Amino acid sequence: MFGHPSCETQGESQLTVMSHIQETILQMGRNARAAAHKLALLSSDEKNAILRAMAAAIRTSAPELLEANALDLSAGIEKGLSAAMLDRLKLDESRIDAMAAGIDQVATLPDPVGQIMDAWERPNGIQIEQVRVPIGTIGIIYESRPNVTADAAVLCFKTGNATILRGGSEAIHSNRAIATALASAGAPEHAIQLIPFTDRE
Repeated sequence: MFGHPSCETQGESQLTVMSHIQETILQMGRNARAAAHKLALLSSDEKNAILRAMAAAIRTSAPELLEANALDLSAGIEKGLSAAMLDRLKLDESRIDAMAAGIDQVATLPDPVGQIMDAWERPNGIQIEQVRVPIGTIGIIYESRPNVTADAAVLCFKTGNATILRGGSEAIHSNRAIATALASAGAPEHAIQLIPFTDRE
């Protein structure tokens, strides 16, 4: 006869899950750091070419994005999400095209990396410049608009930063599909990562 799990057993199980989540996040951070070093070596032309490839990948992945989004919408309806929330969550052909167009637009923006913000000369003749450089890795937490996955990732990429994304649980399937499409476009491996867990812990 089987009894109910003891509090001790449940506690051990929870600790195991938390340990797995923690190790996964730490590994994502290590991967992002390695990717950031590679991103810092990309020229503006190389980054812009990859951004345009990302836009193309979003457009060609539209069927997969719509399929993934349908899963999120179905789950949202079952959860009783409001009509306004479901609308924010929804993807359609026009929204996917707008997402891709936004990426194309980012590719046309000036590259901030390497811009000289200020320069001066010390009394001893040493020349000093204040230059914009990438931060390295940026973590972004956001809610249920799937397009934010693309917006955040490409802006970080343009500025030479790796990114770790944590979207709302309501959009997990859509976010995964978008992140997969973006990562397929030739960026350094792990330059764009999405936390795979929906647990708020």
